[in-house]
Amino acid sequence: MSIRVVIAEDEAIIRLDLRETLEEEGYEVVGEAGRGDQALKLIRELQPDLAILDVKMPGMDGLEVARQVGDERICGVLVLTAFSQREIIEQARDAGALAFLVKPYQKSDLIPAMEMAIARFRELQALSEQNDVLEEKLEARKIIDRAKGRLIDEFAMKEQEAFAFIQQTAMTERSRMRDVAEKILSGELKP
Repeated sequence: MSIRVVIAEDEAIIRLDLRETLEEEGYEVVGEAGRGDQALKLIRELQPDLAILDVKMPGMDGLEVARQVGDERICGVLVLTAFSQREIIEQARDAGALAFLVKPYQKSDLIPAMEMAIARFRELQALSEQNDVLEEKLEARKIIDRAKGRLIDEFAMKEQEAFAFIQQTAMTERSRMRDVAEKILSGELKP
């Protein structure tokens, strides 16, 4: 399966050169734009693996596009610019760019930068998913603890008994302990 890329560059000749280089290397260019706002629309629609964004574009600059793409966790972002000032590099990083390349760039620099952006994006996605799972587990734990507290207070159970009741009911009903705990909290389930 090839890597899908959207190119956003306001200079047509650079855009064409990028497309040719990427296609020669086996990447699939799924969209191109000369304006930042068009690029953002394409990225949202096409859900590529990577967006290559020029910093200076009409409609919306590449940094703002990078910020929105990063906030929405759509794909990795590689920022291209003719400017190598530290301030621009820091702005690109803060906007969510995962790699940065100064024009004129060499093909030998482009491919590693792209691969780095894609790999970093995948790592961030994995961390985000792990975080979501941990948040869900924590929320479930809180609900189960509240249900245990209710069983202890209202039905004079010991903590171990309350936990065992929730666990046993979940196994009997073939449901999650969190679901049983929610039924206890709503008053729908009593021992």
